[in-house]
Amino acid sequence: MIRLVIADDHPVVRAGLRALLGGESDIEVVAEASTAEEAVRAAADTRPDLVLMDLQFGARENETGASATKRIRALTTPPHVLVVTNYDSDGDILGAVEAGASGYLLKDAPPHELLAAVRAAAGGVSALAPPIASRLMDRLRAPQQSLSPREIEVLELVAAGRSNTEVAAALFVTETTVKSHLAHVFTKLGVTSRTAAVSEARARGVLR
Repeated sequence: MIRLVIADDHPVVRAGLRALLGGESDIEVVAEASTAEEAVRAAADTRPDLVLMDLQFGARENETGASATKRIRALTTPPHVLVVTNYDSDGDILGAVEAGASGYLLKDAPPHELLAAVRAAAGGVSALAPPIASRLMDRLRAPQQSLSPREIEVLELVAAGRSNTEVAAALFVTETTVKSHLAHVFTKLGVTSRTAAVSEARARGVLR
């Protein structure tokens, strides 16, 4: 029996997932969570085999699904985590995988694909949606063109309108370090300005 926690801030999504998964003879939904903090607590309290994790929990939430995944995977007896989200940017994918997620699925996946991913991830097998797997393979084939997680993080803050000084403060690094990251970003994207970097990154699917 696969014991499962559903973590998503939308009640309708949780209800739909519970209805789909609860109808399977080998799956039991043991808890639901509407925030990242609740997801971590549920994982610690119920000791499930798998947590279905969204990536965003509303504007008021300070924690993301990726950071919650990292905390869950750091538990003494950690469950596996399968990300189920609407977001498919490189930053989201890499953040989740590096946090320890066993799989990454988009919410528009058909039910049979979700069920297969749940069973695979619960068993510790990587479960990536085909578009996600393709994206990761593309990055591996052209690593010299790939932005690092930190470079993506810097670019996300730039896209949000932050100055170099504000980016440095947010990431607890020096302004010189931020400038160095941006120089690498410009080179990899073939641009010469912050605005062009953000535009090109969005066009490539690196940023939302």
